[in-house]
Amino acid sequence: MKLGIQIGYWGLGLSGQDQLDIVQEAERLGYDSVFAAEAYGSDTVSILGWLAGQTSTIKIGSAIMQMPARSPAMTAMAAATLDNLSDGRFILGLGTSGPQVAEGWHGQRFGKQLLRTREYVEVVRQALRRERLEYHGKTIDLPLPDGPGKALKLTIAPVQDEIPVYIAAIGPNNTKLVGEIADGLLPMMFSPEHFETALQPLWEGLDAAGRDRSAVKVCPSTTLHIGPDPDQAAEGMMRGMSALYVGGMGSREKNFYNAAVSRYGYEEAAKEVQDLYLEGKKLEAMQAVPMELLKELNLFGTREEVTERLRVFASAGVDTVVVTPATVTRDGRIAQLRELASAMEAI
Repeated sequence: MKLGIQIGYWGLGLSGQDQLDIVQEAERLGYDSVFAAEAYGSDTVSILGWLAGQTSTIKIGSAIMQMPARSPAMTAMAAATLDNLSDGRFILGLGTSGPQVAEGWHGQRFGKQLLRTREYVEVVRQALRRERLEYHGKTIDLPLPDGPGKALKLTIAPVQDEIPVYIAAIGPNNTKLVGEIADGLLPMMFSPEHFETALQPLWEGLDAAGRDRSAVKVCPSTTLHIGPDPDQAAEGMMRGMSALYVGGMGSREKNFYNAAVSRYGYEEAAKEVQDLYLEGKKLEAMQAVPMELLKELNLFGTREEVTERLRVFASAGVDTVVVTPATVTRDGRIAQLRELASAMEAI
């Protein structure tokens, strides 16, 4: 199992130099990959391009590029460019985002997500193969049939023969699709204790496509804190993030993260967290997140305890565990990365 770091959204208390120092230290420590996120603030492409020129061995990945934000051709252009800037270190992580962001921010209808994702990935890969881009699907039609457009091909070639495509998914249908078409799975709210619940759809997709289980890398995101007072970390960032995602990331009718923890057996707690969060009672929502769930979803405790948790993640079939240190300071994050590297050595 490998280690990755998620630097998340830009500009939340850390300067650009802080983030660069953190990523360069992760590279020095032997971390496999660094991922950058986007929502409706900083975009991941700019950040990864900046990091590509100031690192040399660590893989750089989008987690995720929002599909509603870019045409598949634009995504292929960005992917090829980042692969060149990084000399073949780029991982293309894609995701559908959610209905609030897709429709409220990007003006794109949030519908037919399985079909849209399948066709989007097909077009991206076709473009990256530098084939003339002609594709006539149900959600994508290129070139448009009633205008002057012509089938074009990408003018630059990626460094890698095939840029790996990872997809963010936690729902059963989306996860099954990952098994059919993708190279990696980027799940949030992943509990290794319930890995069969989380990964069974992935295995079904792999089987349906006639692919080996090793064809898809499983790379869950989690929050990290190693120290003598893990409960303090849990009370802060970990509870806050869990309450945000389980309670407020989406509507009452469509919240993928709430549904995921419900499948793990926390349906009653998930409903309570959501009810409180949507009523504006965010502190109460945080306190309603069960400690047992926090321990399943995150990496926190003493170094020895985290080493044991890493073994549990590895035995659950995780290929790369992608961590966000539960601190907002440069020095604190670097210290946590060093602690995790030491914990990993003991496995």
